[in-house]
Amino acid sequence: MARLSQELERFFFEEQKSPKVNLTDILLLAGERIFGFLFVILSLPSALPVPAPGYSIPFGVLMLILAIQLMIGAKTPWLPKKMAKHPIKLETVQGFLKAGLPWLRRIEAVTRPRLSYICTTLPGKITIGIAIALMSITMMIPIPGTNTLPAIGIFVTGFGLQEDDGAISLAGLVICLMGAVLSASVVIAVVWGGSSLVDLIKVWLGRG
Repeated sequence: MARLSQELERFFFEEQKSPKVNLTDILLLAGERIFGFLFVILSLPSALPVPAPGYSIPFGVLMLILAIQLMIGAKTPWLPKKMAKHPIKLETVQGFLKAGLPWLRRIEAVTRPRLSYICTTLPGKITIGIAIALMSITMMIPIPGTNTLPAIGIFVTGFGLQEDDGAISLAGLVICLMGAVLSASVVIAVVWGGSSLVDLIKVWLGRG
């Protein structure tokens, strides 16, 4: 099975494509490890340090739906037809991939099947599903600072799930936990006032 980065590069840059694509087209690349693949693809725009307006909420909804299915042991994911068929500009996808593929290759370089029970057993999938569901909900909160770290957590966790690499998924779960703490801090600061964890870190770095 070819590396995900190779498949994405071939599919989006080497083959002739129409000016618009959709998730149904992209699913042709997924093969057997479709849940992990979808989490990687859907979290990528929000995980990158580039503007991705309009993607965090719909993609967060899709990942929440997928996470629930993962938790109940579904073998084949179901996606709402309207969302799966929604057209996305090819040049937009290519822009995200140009920024994301170098990071994807770095993770691939250290990935191998290990601690696979974390990714293949129902308890492991439930744990991963809960974490991704919570991070997906966090991504849908329209407050700056609540998207990127949760999306990175989903990206890394999903990549480990795709490769049956439990160690990578565990690293992703740690990032998800950090994302939950950071997002909760930001939300509390916005709702009740005061300094968020981000503000405190900036102050601490400024004193260093």
